[in-house]
Amino acid sequence: MIFDLLRPGLFALDPEAAHGLTLAALKCSPLRSPPAAGPLAIDVAGLQFPNPLGLAAGFDKDAEVPDALLGLGFGFAEVGSITPLPQSGNPKPRLYRLVEDRAVINRMGFNNGGAESARTRLERRMGRNAGIVGINIGANKDSTDRTADYAVMTRMMAPLASYLAVNISSPNTPGLRALQDEGALTGLLDAVIAARGSNTAPIFLKVAPDLEPADIDAIARIAVDKRLGALIVSNTTISRPALRSRHAAETGGLSGAPLRDLAQQRLRDFRSATGGSIPLVGVGGIATAEDAWARIRAGASLVQLYSAMVYGGPGLARRITRGLEQLMRRDGFSGIAEAVGSE
Repeated sequence: MIFDLLRPGLFALDPEAAHGLTLAALKCSPLRSPPAAGPLAIDVAGLQFPNPLGLAAGFDKDAEVPDALLGLGFGFAEVGSITPLPQSGNPKPRLYRLVEDRAVINRMGFNNGGAESARTRLERRMGRNAGIVGINIGANKDSTDRTADYAVMTRMMAPLASYLAVNISSPNTPGLRALQDEGALTGLLDAVIAARGSNTAPIFLKVAPDLEPADIDAIARIAVDKRLGALIVSNTTISRPALRSRHAAETGGLSGAPLRDLAQQRLRDFRSATGGSIPLVGVGGIATAEDAWARIRAGASLVQLYSAMVYGGPGLARRITRGLEQLMRRDGFSGIAEAVGSE
């Protein structure tokens, strides 16, 4: 595989530089069509996903290559997080590969070029009917009114999004996770829903894995009450399971293989708390078809990955979707929707 030959060179580079090189390569690559609907197709929040595997936010922060990502075989791609104003993020270095753990630690801090530049790029792809692209929205670090930031982003991005993902769970913007508190979350979602107006883009909410049972119950209750399109479970973790890498003590959000069990359990918790009344998107530590299948059987209608791409390369999406189809047939299911929550 070409990626196996290139990986030593990429891993010799600073992780952020290697990521920039990957984006540049995707920009230069011929566009491939997004996957067609097939045996893995599933309807979620009024959207028809050709398969349940998506690329999580963080890879394409500025909405530069969503169509190239769909061409890799992902059923959907989520761009962002995008904030109203450009911001440089946290000081470098801020991205670490934990190779021995097949993990990543990041403290990027919502670095992005801002809403205006992203909107220009997203407007250029409108009308192509070229697949499902979610837009992950955030607030500026120095904002004096973060709820207002989310409302601004909703008004700007809802017309361009297949769905909006409200990200209140990054650990790298001080105070952001406080928006998961019951009172703050209710006010935030009211503002986002009002800002969406007559637009029909469903609203997904991305939550942290580091939640107490009472938090889970409150978030689930609010999500159902506000008729959100889905809950994305979960973002990176600030916890530190046993790690072998020399970068284990770096601050930031941990993703990749060590997050898998925590994210799987948190998905089960939200499935229980919602009674299956709202779709769930399973994220965190998914690297194989077996990982994705376990998340679906635990209650996820859709799944996402990102860190696994660092280690698995651009062919990972097609390998996972092929494996998912085999697992679905092995276990006697006729479609993904039938398997959701069947463990």
